[in-house]
Amino acid sequence: MIRIISIMLCLSLAFPHAMTGQDNQRNKGMEILNLTREWDKTFPKSDKVVHSKVTFENRYGITLAADLYVPKGASGRLAAIIVCGPYGAVKEQCSGLYAQTMAERGFLTLAFDPSYCGESGGHPRYVSSPDINTEDYSAAVDYLILRDDVDENRIGIIGICGWGGLAISAAVMDTRIKATVSSTMGAFDTFNTPEERYEARRRLNEQRTIDARNGNRAMAGGVPDTLPADAPRFMKDYHDYYKTSRGYHPRSLNSNAGWQTITNLPFFTFPLMAYAGEIKSAVLVVHGDKAYSLPASQEAFSKLKGDNKELMIIPGASHTDLYDRLDIIPFDKFEAFFRENLK
Repeated sequence: MIRIISIMLCLSLAFPHAMTGQDNQRNKGMEILNLTREWDKTFPKSDKVVHSKVTFENRYGITLAADLYVPKGASGRLAAIIVCGPYGAVKEQCSGLYAQTMAERGFLTLAFDPSYCGESGGHPRYVSSPDINTEDYSAAVDYLILRDDVDENRIGIIGICGWGGLAISAAVMDTRIKATVSSTMGAFDTFNTPEERYEARRRLNEQRTIDARNGNRAMAGGVPDTLPADAPRFMKDYHDYYKTSRGYHPRSLNSNAGWQTITNLPFFTFPLMAYAGEIKSAVLVVHGDKAYSLPASQEAFSKLKGDNKELMIIPGASHTDLYDRLDIIPFDKFEAFFRENLK
């Protein structure tokens, strides 16, 4: 069973930032968020789509912030795609890039910040939960089915990095999701024995005691500002994305102070892939063959059943190449997959 124990890096600063009043009447009474007015993405704005900010609420009462991308000139009810990830990133980074690119290809898309992160609500800040973050996807489905321009029977999701595993969890839980893409999944158990897992839990609970006594929660730290020369390749890849102009964002946890140190505790016992074999809808799992995290996708795929499941390995691609490399991310494949399965 896959567990997210070291999901990516416990890699923020991300206070809910600035605000627009784009919410409709059915969102009345929700937590008020401060949403940025300016275009502050790590990628250029497309002239082929109409962008706006929206908010919606999950079943835990947390208000989520999202970017909506609609193809220009679109009419009628469209197939829709929800995007989230990577773990510790925000919608202004690669999930927004994925969403905008798929909107250019004719889909209505929604990239959201998960609970407790980015511009979304929830307190305390910078903590994750496999249950709540799976629910975040379903809350986005709720939002889309109430839109007049969405065909509620043609909704798919994309999860990137750690959210690749959570997307599969969402596809198990929510039968309204008709197609799922997991891209460069970063959720897997890095411990070899029960003793190693116990020791990790012991250390985190020791930190929890310290936090309780101090009256505040320690932060794990994001990607370091500088790396030693002998840093592993995957850390250099993360640094090249999160700490440079390529992917840095002031609200990204990975780019700044990271998650709460104890945030991964519930992932030790959450059965993330326990029911993956029960997914009847289509699933496409994509990973680079040079990615340190490839075993996560391979193990996840081994749990899936049915002839509508596919594993696509990208030759020469690292974990972060599938964050923003438009020449490597298989958007043609994504488009074909969703067109076939969101009919």
